[in-house]
Amino acid sequence: MDGNGRWAGRHGLPRVEGHKQGTRSARSIVEESRRLGIQHLTLYAFSKENWSRPRDEVNFLFNLLGEFLNGELPTLIRQDIRLNILGETGEIPLATRKILQMASNRTRSNRSMQLNLALNYSGRLEILRACRLILDKGLDPARMDPGEFGQYLYTAGQPDPDLVIRTSGEYRISNFLLYQSAYSEFYFTETLWPDFDAGELHKALEDYSRRNRRFGAVEPV
Repeated sequence: MDGNGRWAGRHGLPRVEGHKQGTRSARSIVEESRRLGIQHLTLYAFSKENWSRPRDEVNFLFNLLGEFLNGELPTLIRQDIRLNILGETGEIPLATRKILQMASNRTRSNRSMQLNLALNYSGRLEILRACRLILDKGLDPARMDPGEFGQYLYTAGQPDPDLVIRTSGEYRISNFLLYQSAYSEFYFTETLWPDFDAGELHKALEDYSRRNRRFGAVEPV
């Protein structure tokens, strides 16, 4: 979800206003995805690298996240959406961490849609974490297949993403779901995240619907 700061700059507003508008886009995309029957949606909210931002901005982001989840929890429950966190939550500020845990617990039995929030997340560190868990269990890495390895990732039990959407004109993965996105389709758009609404989501899905997914297979001559 990239482009909050640039959106604020283009509108002559402080960066924090871009983040606020970004939460409105998140709400819109979650609700539209649920309406369309999309069963798994992952929002990359805060990466390991984002700690390098100014302290005041980081504090604001986590306070905003806490307020957002408190406000949206009744909707998540009503729409039968389960909240799941991908990332190292131990480094997240305590007040926000408590809200995350409460929201996850309150939505644990929901089944219509799973909403993943990638927080303090790194795709590389997720893979290293899985390797350490496997070694700690005394399992033989030589007998591990991709499916079994996937059970030690944050996304254990979930399907790999069909589509990865990158906003704001950036053309890189940025350490996001590196293992899981091996055969995902990618959609890049110049639209900044605060302007990414239900209509933009439909554009991405329409583009995806025209793709011929071969999962690495060679087309017959």
